[in-house]
Amino acid sequence: MIATETPYSSSQSEAAPHLRIRPVSGWQALNLAQVWQYRDLLFTLAARDVRLRYKQTALGVVWVVLQPLMAAGILSFVLGTIAKMPSDGPMFLVTYASMLGWNAFSGTLAKASSCLVGNAHLISKVYFPRLILPLSTVLSSLLDFAVALIMMFVLLAIYRVPIGLSFLLLPVWLLLILLFAIGVGLLMAALTVTYRDVQYILPVALQFLMYASPVLYALSRVPENFRSIYNLNPLASVMECFRWSLVGSSPVSLTNITYSAAIGLIVFVLGAFAFKRMERTFADVI
Repeated sequence: MIATETPYSSSQSEAAPHLRIRPVSGWQALNLAQVWQYRDLLFTLAARDVRLRYKQTALGVVWVVLQPLMAAGILSFVLGTIAKMPSDGPMFLVTYASMLGWNAFSGTLAKASSCLVGNAHLISKVYFPRLILPLSTVLSSLLDFAVALIMMFVLLAIYRVPIGLSFLLLPVWLLLILLFAIGVGLLMAALTVTYRDVQYILPVALQFLMYASPVLYALSRVPENFRSIYNLNPLASVMECFRWSLVGSSPVSLTNITYSAAIGLIVFVLGAFAFKRMERTFADVI
């Protein structure tokens, strides 16, 4: 569905519509201007998502820090103490930095993919740009990331690891991670409306993707003969660069970064257009 403005004159009756909602066919424009007009709703939905997530919890937003801390503690013990896996720095610090990037990706993707089904009552009764719902999950993910990043600074101070100039590139890597996550999330959200199996398949796929990305290990640990295939994963170079900006790691070639950025942008555009194409059936199917 798409909304268009209808010209109004004094000769028209008071009942004349100012906004016309009509069906469209084929691939339609994203109409980002209309999303901007509904920006208040975007911020409201993002704030509601944060409030509902930590409502009636004793620790509230502290869980944003505790979850990656506990994951980093367990993984650093398994990988560093038991498996004796070498690390580019203190194992706990490196693992926590990796979990920051991975949680930003997986959290955004999981929330975006389920946002339509979770707001079925709004979609079936109220008109607004449906793109608002998955985009609102990005804002809540950014808030979670900002809180967890504060703990990262504390850990850097404890381990006496200086913050280098590479930290200035952290927003770039975060943008690429979120771009890829929201692109896939838009497609998954649209498919979940019709095929609820997606919400069961996605957690398993995310688990496989985590092992196929340099989250639990450095990119340099991948055997040289497998690295060309491994780098086909667009998250591989971005996750390595993300960790490099925080704690330092092996350098990543400009070619691999360019490839990851291009794939992330393509996935976002394709996901957005696929979402808009299937949008007209949401209210009927959901």
